[in-house]
Amino acid sequence: MRKAGKKLMALLMAGTLLLGLAACGSAGGSGQDADSGTQAGAEAGTQTAAADGQTEIQVFIAASLSTVMDEIAAEYNKTHPDVKITYNADSSGTLMTQIEEGYACDVFFSAAQKQMDQLEGEGFVVEGTRANVLNNQLVVLTHKDSGTKVTGLASLGDAKSLALADGSVPVGKYTRQALMNMGILKKVDDPSLITTQEVSEALGGVEISEQGNVSKVLLAVTEGSCEVGTTYYSDTYGYEDQVEILETVGYDLSGDIIYPIAQINNEEADDTARAAAREFVEYVASDEAKAIFDKYYFDTNLE
Repeated sequence: MRKAGKKLMALLMAGTLLLGLAACGSAGGSGQDADSGTQAGAEAGTQTAAADGQTEIQVFIAASLSTVMDEIAAEYNKTHPDVKITYNADSSGTLMTQIEEGYACDVFFSAAQKQMDQLEGEGFVVEGTRANVLNNQLVVLTHKDSGTKVTGLASLGDAKSLALADGSVPVGKYTRQALMNMGILKKVDDPSLITTQEVSEALGGVEISEQGNVSKVLLAVTEGSCEVGTTYYSDTYGYEDQVEILETVGYDLSGDIIYPIAQINNEEADDTARAAAREFVEYVASDEAKAIFDKYYFDTNLE
């Protein structure tokens, strides 16, 4: 049974105070605290009445979408000024758990199919609204002029320190999948279950700072607290002067990195909010929105 929204709002607001970034100090870093990667995560626990007669919809987005979705909302509001879009950004795994626990959510935009599949199987996804929108690509990156010996995944063991998302985070899973396909990690049915400690040992004991979403990995690298990290190609948008891409990992190693979107059954939403949520999902999957995603280094040419 889903919990009451107001109680969960209080919990989420408390959680947003626990912001932090694990420094590269151990293989079991503590960068897993659930926090929003965008402006309105603290509001995502309950449906609230928007000002000036607007209809508010709660949109849960993977952290790697934070930058582009601001422009998506701005463009959408040019023709839908009566809709207030409130984002909650974090790892897809964290967002999935929040939805399962009863956080008010109207739209979920995931960085992987796994989380959407689970929610759909549990009856959270509104039938007929799910669509695959984007593909992305895994990259190994470092801070500009770091002087690292690492040239890509094959030489991660040469890193002085590595920022790596945990296995529940899609970018962490895709990194483990690639390392598994290269023979660096042992073959398992679910690469997301490979621990950070196991990755460290497979890389010869490299120091790993475990992070709770892809934005935190990027921050660790741009701030220089970790020498290298694995993120998505789209995450380098706006950071071209700060980071250097050491390797763009092929889909043959990572697999396709598909981003699905869907409307979520929100018990707190009225009919107007439900209609707005469906229309926003349709807009995100439209050709107009794809032109915006292309600018931010996403791949919209899905087969």
